[in-house]
Amino acid sequence: MNEQKIANRVSIITIIGNIALSVFKLTAGILAHSSAMISDAIHSASDVFSTIVVIIGIAFASKESDKEHPYGHERLECVAAILLAGVLFATGLGIGAGALKAIFLDNSIHGEAPGMLALSAAIISIIIKEAMFWYTRYYAKMIDSSALMADAWHHRSDAFSSIGALIGILGARMGFPVMDSLASLVIFVFIAKAAYDIFKDAINKMIDHSCDEETETQIRKCILKNPQILSIDLLQTRLFGNKIYVDIEIGVSSTYSLEDAHGVAEAVHQEIEQQFPKVKHIMVHVNPTS
Repeated sequence: MNEQKIANRVSIITIIGNIALSVFKLTAGILAHSSAMISDAIHSASDVFSTIVVIIGIAFASKESDKEHPYGHERLECVAAILLAGVLFATGLGIGAGALKAIFLDNSIHGEAPGMLALSAAIISIIIKEAMFWYTRYYAKMIDSSALMADAWHHRSDAFSSIGALIGILGARMGFPVMDSLASLVIFVFIAKAAYDIFKDAINKMIDHSCDEETETQIRKCILKNPQILSIDLLQTRLFGNKIYVDIEIGVSSTYSLEDAHGVAEAVHQEIEQQFPKVKHIMVHVNPTS
């Protein structure tokens, strides 16, 4: 199963789950007189939009190279991840702003305390959204999809929101409604950090950031396994979406013919492609070495 099919399957499952969960939480919020649960239901509904963005982003990123885009379209997935980071931060900002407003304007709850149905809905929501996070994260790491990983963290932000709702409902039932606001501020910090990490990762992939040091070390070891290579004069890597581009200059004996030198370069090319599936393109230049 290719990357796009995996991403689509995961996305469709989470869309169905979010729609069902949103309806359930909205119904529980109305019946149990819980504004926190109604707000949480709206948050879950926003996840449907973010997952649709993921589907569209990965679909465009998976398109084959063409005349106008000879290096492919992988960076479009980074664009989707940046959009999702923005949605995630805006979601957290809304939670944080609402919490500050409630604390400083003293918007205490004076109406009917939320019922047990709202409490149960919050617990169920935490379990389901955390399961969605781990499920989506597993496949995001499998196919190395920044957009799908961003969507996974959006699911976790919803779990955090449900934790805030749970604390708020418990606090309201115990006579301490301010607990909801304090918990929401903590949740905002977690969501903002997740949004920043997603944004930073996507930007790094957009601006030709080099691979991590461990990956470059493994590529060097792979090259030097060939006894005909006397030196590595240059090794440069860059991230292109979720793929890697590699530029290499190797030193071989100056006594080699052009055909022999080309054979060594071709062997290096094939070996790296076999050992590093994320490498999409390799340029190998051969230098004569005494």
